[in-house]
Amino acid sequence: MSTSPTIADDRIINKIYQLRERKIMLDSDLAELYGVETKVLNQAVKRNIERFPEDFMFQLSANEHNSLRSQNVTSNTKGGRRYLPFAFTEQGVAMLSSVLKSKTAIHVNIQVIRVFTRMRELLLNNREILLKLEKVEKKLLKQDTIQHRQGKEIQSIFEVLKELLNSPQEARKVIGFEI
Repeated sequence: MSTSPTIADDRIINKIYQLRERKIMLDSDLAELYGVETKVLNQAVKRNIERFPEDFMFQLSANEHNSLRSQNVTSNTKGGRRYLPFAFTEQGVAMLSSVLKSKTAIHVNIQVIRVFTRMRELLLNNREILLKLEKVEKKLLKQDTIQHRQGKEIQSIFEVLKELLNSPQEARKVIGFEI
């Protein structure tokens, strides 16, 4: 059995953000997970830039960077950055495994890809549930047109259920100390 580093899924999930209608991870967060400096990660990427087209990796605009910082998403930048951060999509994160060769990077990368996959599955499952709810709602509302009051009550229940299913999952704040 290998002694690969294990990172809590919540720690990975808290580093996945929605930007430009995509789920992304920042270079600094990935570097932290892989146990390397951000500069080292970005140098490895730049040496293999042909592996990272725009749909795998892109640089944040100043507005996007400020927006993420104002939401307390990015960590406190000690000394500041000389450039805007890079964002990696799920495909870009997968490509990082071919660029970063350490065993730690490979094991962490596998975990990150599994988290992305589970998040996508959850989203698909919620959509399926929502579609089924809509079918049941239409059927019940047709049957309850005679009993107008009950129809409105049932309709309000379905509206609440839809809101719960459609509400974005808020990132949980990590509580405690990190060593």
